[in-house]
Amino acid sequence: MIFTGSPRILITGARGFVGRVLVARLLELLPPGGELVLVDASQGPLQARCRNISADITDAARVKEVIEAEQPSHLIHLAAIAAVTAATADARQAWAVNFGGTLNLALAVAEFAPDCRFVFCSSAEVYGSSFIGAAPLDETALLQPMNAYGAAKAAADIMIGQMARHDLKAIRLRPVNHTGPGQSAQFVVPAFAQQIARIERGESAPIISVGDLSSARDFLDVRDVVDAYARTLMMFDDIENGSIINVASGTPRVVQNILDELLELSRIKIEIAVDPARLRKSDTPVVVCDAALARRILQWQPTRAWQDTLRSVLDYWRLQT
Repeated sequence: MIFTGSPRILITGARGFVGRVLVARLLELLPPGGELVLVDASQGPLQARCRNISADITDAARVKEVIEAEQPSHLIHLAAIAAVTAATADARQAWAVNFGGTLNLALAVAEFAPDCRFVFCSSAEVYGSSFIGAAPLDETALLQPMNAYGAAKAAADIMIGQMARHDLKAIRLRPVNHTGPGQSAQFVVPAFAQQIARIERGESAPIISVGDLSSARDFLDVRDVVDAYARTLMMFDDIENGSIINVASGTPRVVQNILDELLELSRIKIEIAVDPARLRKSDTPVVVCDAALARRILQWQPTRAWQDTLRSVLDYWRLQT
């Protein structure tokens, strides 16, 4: 698979955790004459075949200005308040970015760049309580989000679907949890890895305090997720407009087992201590998605070994001081 012509791909959230990995991957795949337009709220270092644009996606006028000026052939929308905890702490901001920002981009593309191919990175969190007793879920599952992050993503997801029936070329991707080096410690795998690295450096006592670890989640390596994103961009014209595609492993991983695997990689013995203050059962004990559609349409499946993913996250935190 290759890009045709000389694509100008606009990436929102280009300097975020996933964005940095996606930029590196797309630079490997771009044909001669292709270009990446990296959109974020702050400027970053210059890269060959990339241009940086500073823009806040909640600013509708600025978004219109960028889309009209750049005329992207493709747009992949990553920018978001990505952590459920952060979205819960500031729901107004989560809605402004995750829904309002998406609305601004979609309306601007429809008006000023109608030939642009819009890839919206939604989330498996949109399924919410549909996971209870019914996993794994495919793309036909009811959207029943259970937190501000999932609700704002679901609203944006529905909005993109509606616009795709009229004047927007759009595909919606719903990835499950993904991790890798560079992810914030607001997320469970790097949170554990950060604690282990601090203990190894002698900065903390050799004890990890935890709450309930019985929930199971579908996890992917960020590089596998980015591969699915890149395939969607390259194959866009061969996919039915408005399509929804889960990006998932189909394998639930119990959080307790994830911590145990990380501890096996530790250089010293670390104890686990249950903190009663953190003990709260998850509202969704098992979260796992069916990715049969991704396998069929994108010819995609995860290829990274989970043990290697965990090791890469731990090694990243070992280098942080």
